[in-house]
Amino acid sequence: MSWGAVGRWLLPALLLAGMPAAQAAPYRIVGYVVDAPQAPAISPGKLDVVNFAFAQVDEAHHVFLPGTTAPANLRALVALRARQPSLRIVLSIGGWGAGHFSEAVADEAARKVFADSAMALLRQYDLDGLDIDWEYPTLPGPGISHDPADRRNFTLMLESLRQRLDAEGKQRNGRHYLLTIAAAEGEFAQGLELARIARSLDWINLMTYDFHGSLTPTTGHHAGLAPTPGAPAGARNAQAAVDEYLAAGVPADKIHLGVAFYGRRFGDVDATDDGLLQKFHSDGGFISWREIAEGPLKQKAWTRHWDAKAQAPWLWNATTHQFISYDDPQSLRAKIDYVKRKGLGGVMYWEYRQDRDEQLLDVLSQGRAPQP
Repeated sequence: MSWGAVGRWLLPALLLAGMPAAQAAPYRIVGYVVDAPQAPAISPGKLDVVNFAFAQVDEAHHVFLPGTTAPANLRALVALRARQPSLRIVLSIGGWGAGHFSEAVADEAARKVFADSAMALLRQYDLDGLDIDWEYPTLPGPGISHDPADRRNFTLMLESLRQRLDAEGKQRNGRHYLLTIAAAEGEFAQGLELARIARSLDWINLMTYDFHGSLTPTTGHHAGLAPTPGAPAGARNAQAAVDEYLAAGVPADKIHLGVAFYGRRFGDVDATDDGLLQKFHSDGGFISWREIAEGPLKQKAWTRHWDAKAQAPWLWNATTHQFISYDDPQSLRAKIDYVKRKGLGGVMYWEYRQDRDEQLLDVLSQGRAPQP
């Protein structure tokens, strides 16, 4: 290399050295915590946002806390801010099977009742924001009403909430209140005006799990990052979900990749390929990470396999023909790397009590370390 070539390289490098470094994309960790008789012993320094699940919506459009333990648990979570002032506590409204959303967004008067009651809870418990988990606008569900107008009406609801939260913040010395939603891809996102609602939201918690379960024809990775070789065209995976949201106009830093602190079990599975992508004849339901770590991973009857393409593990019991799909430390590290490469906003997990020893949360938290 000539000195002239060196000079042509060195001058731009010196100029760049004097410029401020580009702002790295955020890496936030958001965790859902469900209501239960006892508040969980969370290590508040390991995550950024706790979403308390769930408040509900009644027939008169009011948002309320169900049951008897929710108020005390919510206060216990808010108290964690004394140990970690940067921690944000958010109230999540809805969840799987929750109804009355369609009616609550149907017109301006109903939306006002919803917003008034949600804001009252935010003030009462000194919360840091609201998360809406409507599963899913415009789509039917058991005992859940739906309407094609849900798509526009939900947008109007979110815009109204954003205005209310911003106005509240101005009265609280400029405090910023979070507004987020939980959402999925494909047909489950057809009821969302994604590009428009993204302007009102701090981020979207993308539920990139439950891709395989009791309603799918075969086993598979329920939280796979990438496609599995041999899977049917259009098979669900996390990368495809993210790409769909990006193509719809959602900024990358407003997407949180969902990870699962639980597994999906399948029974009476055909034995070909150690049960992967095979027909099953009974649904074994859910199993927590803690149960997996203390059970199958320590039992000789089970064999752990790794799908290098999908970046996902599975467990196979050749004797009982049982199959378990789950996330583990290796798959979480692959997802953290993906989140950072894509410039996404961070990760979201469901759900804290499935990992009470914080083994998986520790992996997510270690992802905050600067890359070498």
